[in-house]
Amino acid sequence: MPGEGRNIDAVLRIPITLQVVLGSATMPVANLLKLGRGAVVPLNHRVGEPVDVVVNGRVVARGEVVVVEDDTSRFGVSLTEVLGPNAASER
Repeated sequence: MPGEGRNIDAVLRIPITLQVVLGSATMPVANLLKLGRGAVVPLNHRVGEPVDVVVNGRVVARGEVVVVEDDTSRFGVSLTEVLGPNAASER
């Protein structure tokens, strides 16, 4: 089909938001107001558990946090599992 290549190029340039969810915490507002510099908020994920990779609000993969080889001051995610299209709705 004429112009089909241009259509896919346009789709491939659409920006997405990718997030890595390290964990979450629930606390009463009173505890939130007591937080200050140096406070530690325990998260629901434990060390060694996979983190969720979320694209536009949907979990698309899981992985483990790693230090980026080229820049040891940055973290990255090594994907260990890529989820199918139906997996996001199962969670």
